[in-house]
Amino acid sequence: MTKPESIKAMFTKERVLTENSDQARELFNQSTYGKILTNGSLQLSLLESTYLLEKEKIHILDGKNCPITFDQLLQKTQRLEKMFWTKYCVYRDIRERGYIIKTALKFGAEFRVYDRGVKPGEDHARWIVFPVNESQSLTWHDFSAKNRVAHSTKKRLLIAVVDEENDVSYWECRWLRP
Repeated sequence: MTKPESIKAMFTKERVLTENSDQARELFNQSTYGKILTNGSLQLSLLESTYLLEKEKIHILDGKNCPITFDQLLQKTQRLEKMFWTKYCVYRDIRERGYIIKTALKFGAEFRVYDRGVKPGEDHARWIVFPVNESQSLTWHDFSAKNRVAHSTKKRLLIAVVDEENDVSYWECRWLRP
């Protein structure tokens, strides 16, 4: 059985746009990557693009039609986004565990995560996730603010800690009434 052809995409500013193809739309329909645009192409976030490039599901071209390697994309994204590598480690780990992960900026968090088998729009996300590097400090004030955001959005709080080996540990926090 031959491996399916990867999807062609273009790097534009802070997003990656795929070609208008059945394969690209299938990527959205099956795994909810990106957002379908009116022209039929898929708009992918930098995290989604980096992950899909690493998995060889897409190949990305720059403005001069030259291929962008994983390392080149990583360099570009790290210049554009603070803590990109930490966020990427968490994104990749959650995706590889079989969960759907999306941005949660409108909730005041980095990510929202859906239970396995649940797609955005079918039900609400169960968790909001705040990625941190193990060398970062988190004050009680920061922790309280993150917990308040989770509680007010009726989601569970996950603090995702990335260590020096890029392994991720999760700490779930919830409000309890005694």
